[in-house]
Amino acid sequence: MKSLDEYAALAEQAHGHMCAGQILGLRMAMYGVKLLGIEDPAGHDRKRLVTFVEIDRCATDAIPIVTGCRLGKRALKFRDFGKVAATFCDLKQDRAVRVVARETAKRRAQELYPEMTNKNQQQMRAYREMPDEDLFSIQWVRVALGPEEFPGYKGERRVCAECGEGINFKREVVRDGRMLCKACAGEGYYTPLA
Repeated sequence: MKSLDEYAALAEQAHGHMCAGQILGLRMAMYGVKLLGIEDPAGHDRKRLVTFVEIDRCATDAIPIVTGCRLGKRALKFRDFGKVAATFCDLKQDRAVRVVARETAKRRAQELYPEMTNKNQQQMRAYREMPDEDLFSIQWVRVALGPEEFPGYKGERRVCAECGEGINFKREVVRDGRMLCKACAGEGYYTPLA
C-alpha cells in the first residue's frame, strides 16, 4: 500500500479538493483493508475485494483511491444509509468488516487542536494523526453476495414487459406474471414527463 500522503495527493486530484472527509475516507479504507490483511488492494489483490459505501459524500470518493474498487467494475456498491461507513468484503477469505466513523471524532479534533479556527483544517490534521481506534468503530459482518454481484458476472439480459428496456444482473421484478424493470414496478427514482 501507499502512504497516506501519496493517497491524499491522488484523492485531491480525483475529487478536486482536499477536505476532512477525504482524509477520513482514506483512513477508513486503509484500516479496512489492513484488518482484512489485504496488502495490495488496487494491485494484485484487486479482484479479491468488494466494498459497500453508505453515504454519497467526500469520504466515498476517497475509498476507491485505496481499494481500487469502482462502480463500473462492480466492486464498489452504494447503499444509501446516510452513514459515514463502509464494509470491506474479502471474497477470497469470505469475510467482511464494517468500518464506521465515530461520532466523537469531530469533538476529539477540537480537543486536540483548539487553536485552529478553521474546522476543516482542524479535522484534517486530527484525522491524519488520530489512532484508527479513536476514529472508527468496527464490526465483523457477513455479506451475502450472489454471483450477480461479483465483478465479471455475465448473466442473462431480461427485457421489461412495460417499457422494453433491457435489465441486467437479475434486477428484474416479476409482478402478476410479468417481468418488469424496477422503475415500471413502482421503484423508480424519476417520473416520466411524457
